[in-house]
Amino acid sequence: MRTTVGIIGGGPAGLLLARLLHLAGIDCVVLEGRTREYVEHRQRAGMLEQGTVDALRAAGAAGRLDAEGLVHQGIELRFAGERHHLDFPVLTGGRTVTIYAQTEIVKDLVALQLAAGPPLLFEATALAVEKPESDAPVVRFLHEGREQTLTCDWIAGCDGFHGISRGAFPAGASRTYAHDFPYSWLGILADVAPSCEELIYARGERGFALHSMRSPAVSRLYLQVPNGTDPDDWSDERIWDELAARFAIDADWTLARGPITAKAVTPMRSHVHEPMRHGRLLLAGDAAHIVPPTGAKGLNLAVSDVSLLARALADVHRTGSAHLIDRYSKLCLSRVWQATRFSYEMTRMLHAQPNGDAFESRMQLARLRRITASRHAAAELAANYTGLPLPV
Repeated sequence: MRTTVGIIGGGPAGLLLARLLHLAGIDCVVLEGRTREYVEHRQRAGMLEQGTVDALRAAGAAGRLDAEGLVHQGIELRFAGERHHLDFPVLTGGRTVTIYAQTEIVKDLVALQLAAGPPLLFEATALAVEKPESDAPVVRFLHEGREQTLTCDWIAGCDGFHGISRGAFPAGASRTYAHDFPYSWLGILADVAPSCEELIYARGERGFALHSMRSPAVSRLYLQVPNGTDPDDWSDERIWDELAARFAIDADWTLARGPITAKAVTPMRSHVHEPMRHGRLLLAGDAAHIVPPTGAKGLNLAVSDVSLLARALADVHRTGSAHLIDRYSKLCLSRVWQATRFSYEMTRMLHAQPNGDAFESRMQLARLRRITASRHAAAELAANYTGLPLPV
């Protein structure tokens, strides 16, 4: 097989990139190792920055998003028995965020791809990236029981943290920066209407809790737990009791409970791979970087990566100029590191420290007091949360 851009990975990054390239008149092939059913049902993020919503609209992939997405004007911070609302439009000049599950974005992009876009091959397992330094790099993959090759002008590695693309960088050609946090999240999906209109971030001595949602009828909630926690050790009753305790405030508010349909533990880590390009191989999304979910940046970073990548590849295709593609890694990483910083700071500010450090606890409260008392500090958080602009 031969194509202009070979895309490894059929998640939101790879699918959106394929859509943008299709609109620019650039042929590509998407290789996804999992089945369509698996890809369309794996639970991931659901908070979209303003720029992500704008990118999906520009790609013609926001029909259901605009009809079903839940636009949020801000978030609520809870600590010391108090509740504080941050009004994003007021603080940012009109920017908002939208709740729309990543599973639904994937379904929308898959439907567009299969209806009018370039080839999308499910159960096509990428085995190796070969000759990335050449003008004709190759992806070896397994599909329908036989090994095949895809020869490309460019290869986009959108295959996530555990994919093969990052490993195709030769030794000494890259560097990894990583930080593991000493706690994890126990996340649940529950068939119950959310107990809030906007996300609640709760900080307390018992640990962090987050109240989010997937729809008007489905709630998504998280608890800080020790690393290595087995979700089966937490009964449904224990989970609801602990959530209620962590969200408690000195006011009349009750956490609604309902059937828990899924629960899983997610480690908290930061991971950045530099650079994001080697020869004709370019990384995007989780293949290049991971952030803790506290700042809701993972999916949004993937969208900003592929927006920049599509623009750069379109410029090469249209003008022959390598100016933008040569700047791709630098431009992406400038935004990646800002999102990594923001996610790190949000995580450190809101989570109880396992060693019970009293000084750190007081520092957390001081940071929260500053944000809720200062418009300048609140505006800085809101600007980062709703999404920094793409670099130019």
